[in-house]
Amino acid sequence: MTGRIGGEDIARGIALRIAAAGAFSVMSAVLKLASLDGVVAPEMLFYRAFFGLPVVLAWVLTQPGGLAGLTTRRPWAHAGRSALGVVSILCLFQTLTLLPLADATTLSFTAPIFATILSFFILKEAVGPRRWAAVAVGFIGVVIVMRPLSFVSGGGHAMPLEGIGFGLMAALLTASVTITLRQLRDTEHVAAIVFWFFVGSSGVGAILLPFVGHWHSPLTFALLISSGVAGGLAQLFMTASLQKAPVAVVAPFDYLQIVGAVIFGWWLMHATPTANTLAGGALIAASGLYTAWREHVRRKAALIQTTAPPV
Repeated sequence: MTGRIGGEDIARGIALRIAAAGAFSVMSAVLKLASLDGVVAPEMLFYRAFFGLPVVLAWVLTQPGGLAGLTTRRPWAHAGRSALGVVSILCLFQTLTLLPLADATTLSFTAPIFATILSFFILKEAVGPRRWAAVAVGFIGVVIVMRPLSFVSGGGHAMPLEGIGFGLMAALLTASVTITLRQLRDTEHVAAIVFWFFVGSSGVGAILLPFVGHWHSPLTFALLISSGVAGGLAQLFMTASLQKAPVAVVAPFDYLQIVGAVIFGWWLMHATPTANTLAGGALIAASGLYTAWREHVRRKAALIQTTAPPV
């Protein structure tokens, strides 16, 4: 077995996606550590994008066509995608400052749930009862992670509502970005999509930095620089995985980020995940995995229908 099916290197695609999940986990972990030294979300936005940009540019130069891949016929579409993405990342990073690493990462994986809802209302895609059931299961997982009984009783293990709000808002905006990317990828090179988003993030971060930035220790600056390198590598690994294998095959490995968050949270911050986090995370992951599988089945059926010979 070589791992190649229909010209696609499945094994390599899976390996790249696992590497992406690992890089994203490292990025989140070092940013969480940086937040303990007072680093705020806009600072994270700037350093993650600024130091990730050289990594992305180096990758662009290795691609066929090089810098020509950065040309675009839809600059305003990139601006809209970047605006959504920047606000989404700011919400995500704010979540990291407010919640334990495992909880913040788990909430971010509600994005496929919101993507299903948005595809129904915005793209007018058909959503069957089983996918709606997966959405409901995912939201049950969110409720479990929120620990509502602890909140009502005033227990010490209740989740901060502000952190939950930012986490769910980040997921909703990430789902919105997914919808815009479906439209951009019809006309734009993936290099342009990735590069201009990093440029936009760096620009917004640079504007905000004088108002919220602070001087930090050399260790904290090292963490911020490493977050940019890890974030850039994660983006490239994720993109490369899609060039080797179908999204339905590699996307489930994204949920390794939850495992990474649990490990890094326990190792670096001595934060043991609660039973609510593990149970709710399992339901959210199951919801996302089922949604990805149903999407694969739906697209495969549509492809067979459009390519079937007339009878």
